Amino acid sequence: MICTPKVRHLWRCIFFMSKKQKKYSSEFKIGVIMDMREHHLGYCETARKYGILSKSIGGAINTLRRWERIYLEEGAEGLMKERMGKSNTNGKRGCTSKLDRKVEEDLIAENQRLRMEIEYLKKLDALVRKTEQKMVNTTPTKVRSERLPTIS
Repeated sequence: MICTPKVRHLWRCIFFMSKKQKKYSSEFKIGVIMDMREHHLGYCETARKYGILSKSIGGAINTLRRWERIYLEEGAEGLMKERMGKSNTNGKRGCTSKLDRKVEEDLIAENQRLRMEIEYLKKLDALVRKTEQKMVNTTPTKVRSERLPTIS
């Protein structure tokens, strides 16, 4: 068989997509975390003891870390929630909610005002520097010419 990009892609899809991710019940997760914390087990030991397998041991360790973090932050109730993908602030999955029309308009107006202020300050700074540069350049030459005595 000739190994073209299309064939490699097809082979990868068949090889990697054959296994589905295993789901664990919330009771199982709570039990694993409680046992790990009570008996001071490491992530690797816990993964082997309970048969939490992933594509690699690193995946199982990350799974246990995530469960432990959720348990410590939210308690046992946190492990009972169904978590698929990212959630927004409303707790709904999918697209983030739009801001209120008035809030959005206020933010746009403030953004424009701040941009104008920045432009004004840049121009003011340039003007001040230009004026200072003129003062520095003109003052020494006039002072020197006035102070120098003329030779007759």
